[in-house]
Amino acid sequence: MITADLANIRIEKNNFSSIKSVDFNALDFGKYHSDHMFFADYNNGKWHDMRIVPYQNISLSPATAALHYGQTVFEGFKAHKAKNSSDIILFRPDKHWERMNKSMARICMPPIPKDIFMDGVIEMAKIDRIWAPSQEGCSLYFRPFAFAMDAFIRVKPSENYYFIVFCSPVGAYFAGKLNVKIETEYVRSAVGGIGFAKSGGNYAASLLPAKKAAVDGYQQIMWTDAKEHKYIEETGASNVMFLIDNVLVTPELSSSILDGVTRDSIITLAKDMNYKVEERKVSVDEIILSLKNNSMQEAFGTGTAAVISPISIINYLGVDYTVPSPKSDGFSAKVSKILNDIKYGLVEDPYHWTIRV
Repeated sequence: MITADLANIRIEKNNFSSIKSVDFNALDFGKYHSDHMFFADYNNGKWHDMRIVPYQNISLSPATAALHYGQTVFEGFKAHKAKNSSDIILFRPDKHWERMNKSMARICMPPIPKDIFMDGVIEMAKIDRIWAPSQEGCSLYFRPFAFAMDAFIRVKPSENYYFIVFCSPVGAYFAGKLNVKIETEYVRSAVGGIGFAKSGGNYAASLLPAKKAAVDGYQQIMWTDAKEHKYIEETGASNVMFLIDNVLVTPELSSSILDGVTRDSIITLAKDMNYKVEERKVSVDEIILSLKNNSMQEAFGTGTAAVISPISIINYLGVDYTVPSPKSDGFSAKVSKILNDIKYGLVEDPYHWTIRV
């Protein structure tokens, strides 16, 4: 059983804030980091020594296990500055805690107790609340992550770990609409692998094909199944959804597809908006046919960073297919407004997705 020492979090304030060096009107995603970071150590079978310290570099042994064998996982979620108060509002951090522990189990890492995760996140939100941007479309992005710390180069699970949370004020991850390329050669993940886990190696596999696609003018890869390349899975930075004949269609979850929190939120909202939702296998042929016969109404990526990102071009086997522009009263516009109203505290949150700090 994993245990935790639940003593109060020790706080060491940063006396030299870097906030004045940040142009909040030109926020590159992930470029800036707030003044503090949360730490917890794992050794002797328990998590302990919870502390918030000034944001700083970490000293590691060259033999650190995570650097050699990839025992590392991460999460990402956002807080938004409330429109009508000085509060900041965290969006579904508990769901991210659940997913992080699923990732950690797959990578053979000890789970993080919910109180350590949530207490660390909430204290970070309190201490660095001034870093939450007030500009439209901006947010304070939280990056929890954990990695193996054993200085031991042998292939085995580590016995020591760090859990860390830091924050970044961010703007939009994508600017404008997306051009995507359906991948038919490279494989990001396979059923039975770690595609559902937010682990570093999972993303490393996507870098080369994404770089090649970018040379041809495509911002994202649309991944297909590893066996036949017949079925859509997700894009490089998000889950993917299609509105076809007023039905919201998205690939069903598997061990090769990330269980996206934004994906889950949109599915919940869509059902409450009386849209028919189908989580199932989505073939490449179906997508191309729907573009040819004009039954495709919308296509978009969904994710914490991407939020809802409209897709304008889908390339398949060298041919560009144009996706209709989303209408101002269309599904993605309506669901985006509902999500934003909840995230910014403009309406009551009937789903209990948010935490005010």
